[in-house]
Formats: sequence, structure tokens, C-alpha cells
Amino acid sequence: MFSFFKKKQPAPAKTSEQGAVGSSEQEAAPALDDSVAGAPQPQAEQATPEKAQSAGADAVPAETASLAPAPAPVPEARPEPVSQHIPTAKAEVEVETELAAPASVSTLPEDEPVVAEKSSWLARLKKGLSRTGQSIGGLFVGVKVDEALFEDLETALIMADAGVEATEQLLAALRVRVRKERLGDGAQVKAALRDILAEHLAPLEKQFPLGRVSPLVIMIAGVNGAGKTTSIGKLANTFQAQGAKVLLAAGDTFRAAAREQLMEWGARNNVTVIAQEGGDPAAVAFDAVNAGRAREANVVMVDTAGRLPTQLHLMEELKKIKRVIGKADAAAPHEILLVIDGNTGQNAIAQIRAFDAAITLTGLVVTKLDGTAKGGTLAAVAAGSQGVRPVPVYWIGVGEGLNDLQPFVAKEFAAALIGD
Repeated sequence: MFSFFKKKQPAPAKTSEQGAVGSSEQEAAPALDDSVAGAPQPQAEQATPEKAQSAGADAVPAETASLAPAPAPVPEARPEPVSQHIPTAKAEVEVETELAAPASVSTLPEDEPVVAEKSSWLARLKKGLSRTGQSIGGLFVGVKVDEALFEDLETALIMADAGVEATEQLLAALRVRVRKERLGDGAQVKAALRDILAEHLAPLEKQFPLGRVSPLVIMIAGVNGAGKTTSIGKLANTFQAQGAKVLLAAGDTFRAAAREQLMEWGARNNVTVIAQEGGDPAAVAFDAVNAGRAREANVVMVDTAGRLPTQLHLMEELKKIKRVIGKADAAAPHEILLVIDGNTGQNAIAQIRAFDAAITLTGLVVTKLDGTAKGGTLAAVAAGSQGVRPVPVYWIGVGEGLNDLQPFVAKEFAAALIGD
């Protein structure tokens, strides 16, 4: 059963604060798979900068019209179409949708063991980092443990974008371990390097504090094309699987189809999306926080437009969004996450440093690690290369699937990077 939209959107809102021209983000809208194609579309709410300090608790009036269902070849119950008229300050948005029973977003049968899912994820992680793993782990096959091995390891780690500082720290610890334990076999040295790398990455491993406050307001930032909106959709699915009620805010009001893309993810997860076509992203974020509190949501995630750290006016806009969220909730945003592309290598260090200086990051989401030869970047982050703060890594992604974004575990990552 499918859903259909017929919308008449209002003209883009104009505000006195809409001075910055946003950059466009090259993220493709997600394609709905068969398991979620029939999910009901979320209710889009119009956010306006002129809103007072309203909690957004007013009910949206709906007019229900009963339409006769078309004859079906099989005796299948078809729910009645519902016509909703949503009044806004500027115009009226008509939404006509045919309701259907929500489909499960899980791709695994309910009776499949969690162990099998974990094993599948580790296999995907190892496959995703195989290019990096081959360049490092392959050095230990039939090798003599001597200075030549350490020189080859140094080259391989730097080529994997681990950075000079992290490479020096790792090899210094490995030399000590080899001498102390008198390791003379390549496999033993490989196992020692794997353990040392896991210890090196351990400070980046941190459990996401879901449930610490309610609503937990999460602000998402990043450069163009890093995968912010897609990551929000996957995280919404993850949070719902843990029993949380989620609300999304389409704070990217500049990129073409950004609002529609987040609406797609809202439909896929059956969650409400607070959106405005054009206008001030800070106003959307403000209204979303108030709406989340009024609706007793557990998580409010605010999407933002992609921007480069060198675009100073857009970095100032990001600071403004953070300030306005704080006016809706003095303690918010509780989490500020930077989404970085795992293929950017050492450039990710510059991104982390710039965004951290602007909005004080609380965590990272590393995407697109599948097929990268630059998996050592996180080692550089942990080492504090180029003056970057070792910001925790909450999630890493190795694919486009709904379950391909998983919590970062240092031991698992090191095993995939070096090899078992």
C-alpha cells in the first residue's frame, strides 16, 4: 500500500536574520525500500520565525472525509483516506494521505539472535576497512621482526592517514612491547600492534547518553555531503528501537530538497518533522525544541545545512542556531555532533578543530568508512594531532543500510584495521 502527497507550499518566509546564503549539500535523498514503503507519512508542521514562546501544544485541526475504497481482487482491509487541513500563519497546506499499518523498520526477523546481527556488523566493518587492513596487516606475513618491519609499518600507518604523531606513539609502544616480551614472530607483533591500537583508540569510545534528559536536544553539523541527513534518519531508527520518542527539525532551509529528504526519513521512521520551506533555520530549531517538550518527546534532532569551516558567515549562523536553541531550553543543545566523511583523511582533523572552536562538539559520527584506505584517521584524532581535541566517536558507518551505523568500539575497530 502506498502513500501519496498533494501539497501547496507557502512562499519562502523572509526574516531580517536570513542574511547568509547557505551552501548546497550533495546528499542524495534516500530510496525507500520495500520494508518501509507503506509507512505513513509524518505530519509536517510549519515553523515561523514570528512564533512567540509557545510550547506548540495546540492540537492541529483535522477534517476527515470518508472515501469509498476501490474494489480489490483480494479481501484486504483498506483504511479510509484522511484529508487534513493544517492552518499556518501565511497559507494553508493541504495534506492528503492514505493511512496504512506502519511497517517494521527492522531488517532482521524477530527471532534472529542478536549475536548473528553483531557478527554481520563486524564482518561489514572488516570488509569496509579491508583496504586499510591489507596495507597494514599484510606486512606481518612471513616477515622478520627487525628495523625494516618498523619502517614499513611507519609508512603504512602514515599512508592510512594515522598522522605523524599517532604513528610515532603507536610504534614507540610497539617497540617497548617487542623488547619486553621478546616477540620474534610476525603474528605476535601483529597481535601486539592490534592491542596497542585498541588502547590508543579507547579514549574515543563513549556510550551515547540517551535518556539523560528529556527531551535530549541533539544538534547535527558538518560539511557538505558528509551524510548528516542520512545519519539523522538512521539514528532516529536506532533511538526508536531503544524505546525513545523522536522528533526531527529540518534546519537545513537552504539546500534544494533537504526538507523533502528529511520528510522521507520521517516517513520511514514514522516520526514528526518540524519544517519550514525557506526562512530562518534558528526559528525552526526553536519551534522544534518547544514542540518536543510539549509532545513529551525523548529526543529532538536538529538538522543543519552543510558548510565549510572557511565560510565564516555560515559558521556564525551555526553559532546563532545554538544560541537560539538555548533560549528554548537553557541546557540545550545537550549534544552537538559533527558528521565527518571517513574518506576525507587528514582533512577531517581540520574540520573537527574548526567546528569544535565554533560550537564546542560533544561527539562525532564517522560515515562512509566502507572501502576507504584512510581508516587511520581516528588514530590521529585520539593522538590530538594538529592540536585537535580527542572528541568522542559515538557512531561509525560502513554502508547505506538502515543498520549500517553502529556504536564505535575501539577493540572492534582496531581488529578490523589491523586484522584478526
